[in-house]
Amino acid sequence: MMSRTIWLSIFVDAASNLLLAAALLLLSPASVLAADDDYDVVIYGGNAAGVAAAVQADRMGKSVVLIEPSQHIGGLTSGGLGATDIGNKSAIGGISREFYRRVKRYYNDSAAWKQQRREEYRSPRQSKGEDTMWTFEPHVAEKILREMLAETKAVIVLGERLDRAKDGPGVTKHAARIVYITMESGRTFSGKRFLDCTYEGDLLAAAGVSYTVGREANATYGETLNGVQTAQATKHQLQQGIDPYVRPGDKSSGLLPGVDSTGPGEEGAADHRVQAYCFRMCVTDDTENRLPWTKPDDYDPLQFELLMRNFEAGESRVPWSPTLMPNRKTDTNNNFGFSTDYLGASYDWPNGDYATRQRLYREHLAYQQGLMWTLANDLRVPQKVRREVSRWGPAKDEFTDNGGWSHQLYVREARRMIGEYVMTQHDCQGRRKVDDSIALAAYTMDSHNVQRHLDAKGHVRNEGDVQVGGFGPYPIAYRSIVPKERECDNLLVPVCMSASHIAYGSIRMEPVFMVLGQSAATAACQSIDAGASVQDVDVAALQRRLGDDDQVLRASKD
Repeated sequence: MMSRTIWLSIFVDAASNLLLAAALLLLSPASVLAADDDYDVVIYGGNAAGVAAAVQADRMGKSVVLIEPSQHIGGLTSGGLGATDIGNKSAIGGISREFYRRVKRYYNDSAAWKQQRREEYRSPRQSKGEDTMWTFEPHVAEKILREMLAETKAVIVLGERLDRAKDGPGVTKHAARIVYITMESGRTFSGKRFLDCTYEGDLLAAAGVSYTVGREANATYGETLNGVQTAQATKHQLQQGIDPYVRPGDKSSGLLPGVDSTGPGEEGAADHRVQAYCFRMCVTDDTENRLPWTKPDDYDPLQFELLMRNFEAGESRVPWSPTLMPNRKTDTNNNFGFSTDYLGASYDWPNGDYATRQRLYREHLAYQQGLMWTLANDLRVPQKVRREVSRWGPAKDEFTDNGGWSHQLYVREARRMIGEYVMTQHDCQGRRKVDDSIALAAYTMDSHNVQRHLDAKGHVRNEGDVQVGGFGPYPIAYRSIVPKERECDNLLVPVCMSASHIAYGSIRMEPVFMVLGQSAATAACQSIDAGASVQDVDVAALQRRLGDDDQVLRASKD
């Protein structure tokens, strides 16, 4: 017979195993973490802001993982937006400026010039004697960002998406603290601090952090440029007097595609509408490197009837804005009344599930491919427009895994966190100045159009475009990248930060996102060292470290 001691030992071991099993069941199998899935800093979103954050966290001696849902690093910076929107270059420092210095060094090498000689290219963003370069090809941006990551010990995980299914286990919290996040594959990542660097704010939403989508009313923050803005709708506008109906003059035939029968709404009032998205196109006139414009399989000429009526009403310009990039390429953006912006098609993107976003991506792609084919081929398009568009086509050596079209839709705005501090028009225009600066913004308050509607005369008009500048660089508050402490105390949000619609239109520039990513990572590391929540970071110490790392926190005139 077994002794009483042996029986007691077996009982204790069995009880321990049962307790362990029960704990694991409570956590769920997906939460049993492998050692390589536990980090000091977990960054979700591998755009340029995410890269800057990963580099900074590594430089501060922390273990870090950068998780990117796609197979590409860099977001819009490597997704076609090579004509860097800056506003004032002096506002950009730190890792962000380091990236643009690396771009300059890359193009200083004659081997970088394949389709033209270096001396043939004059950058429209360049000033004499600069050690930076602000225009670049998409593949070059991704190459440089990957090289910056390769110089660190950061772990890069591609092709893993946050589990955003309803009632899914995407974010596991203890009280106000994220413990770990779960991917669709079941893989989990635990960390001391988390950064949401996505353009959509998927992590912040899954973590239960407050956010908004669309335009606030002017009354919400005492602004004048928020909400519905028909009075501002003078730029990127359609010609006057365009009939909105499928059969002109016949209401029973229905409105043309894209005309919103519920708009425009009350002037200055809030609405759900999100500014239009598009693809930034990298096109070339080099015949050996040029792909043809292709007609989508589901091409519908009615989708471009408004374009034709706009030409017939007097529009004669090519409806795009190409900025020359190296090697006879461009970064081509929206311009004028009917262009690459797909008005009204972005509303469901911010809160949309992955299937919805995939559908909207395909619809935007088909729209823009159809637009370019139409401009190059349809005989109702003015001949000079057809001739000019036909000279160009997608660059064969860019986005080679996607037929020359960007993998990154230009998500100009999606969710915006409602955090400890909301940046507003008052901050942009200097009526309010924060003392917890972690970055500078310097761009015009810039919103693209959000809708097409009928005016008082029953004609089609665009609404939502706002372009108001006239102010210098201004500080961005640290409080605007952290949630309310009761909602989450170990998350930072440098991209879908806390700002009103119109203030976000000034802040939402790629170099600024990189600056904010670095600042967020610095705060994350310092909060770990201090054992403090991200809301209780010593701002003065944070600012000192940012200054040591060549960040610019105050305009030179200050």
